[in-house]
Amino acid sequence: MESVGLRARGGLQTDPDLDRRAWRNGFRTLVLAGHVGSSCWTHFESFRADYRGDDPLDAWSRFVGDAIAAEFETQALYPFDKPWWPWQNWCRRIEGLRPSPLGILIHPQYGLWHGYRVAFAFREAIEVPPPVALEHPCDRCIDKPCISHCPAAAVTPDRFDLRRCRSHLAGPAGRAGCMTQGCLARNACPVGRQYRYDAAQLRFHMAALDNS
Repeated sequence: MESVGLRARGGLQTDPDLDRRAWRNGFRTLVLAGHVGSSCWTHFESFRADYRGDDPLDAWSRFVGDAIAAEFETQALYPFDKPWWPWQNWCRRIEGLRPSPLGILIHPQYGLWHGYRVAFAFREAIEVPPPVALEHPCDRCIDKPCISHCPAAAVTPDRFDLRRCRSHLAGPAGRAGCMTQGCLARNACPVGRQYRYDAAQLRFHMAALDNS
């Protein structure tokens, strides 16, 4: 996986009560994989150079995920597949992550600069490391710069106002600020700054948010 910029993020054995859909499909073990910082970006850019369809990042994820799944004789599940799989639930149980005020799951090491691209579903009950009890960085963050640096006032301790965010992005200040430099609220978070996305990756994700 690391040859395409992905890392195994942990796994779990499915529970017949907590994971009913996965259990019904015969999946007994799930292993999540994703990127950290810009680890996958050069691989994605190479793929996108020849890709002519919609949603290139999802297409790339499926391209590499299906290849890995075939190698290990398992099935790949994706966060963009419908009906939706319970990714937030899996991430909480595997890494103990909780959302930041921006709504993005925050990691104590990687901060807001990581993502999950694929889950590999095995029909065998494979032994996986026990869940890690990671701390929630926002609990010890007093200043909450993600809130004060949002030019749209879309970030509050309790919720992220997507409508207000999009309204700001559509204006000249949003185009010159967040759309060019990356989300200013996200950039202000002090956790995991060394994993901050490359400039091109920041612009790509902002364009995806603006068009979603």
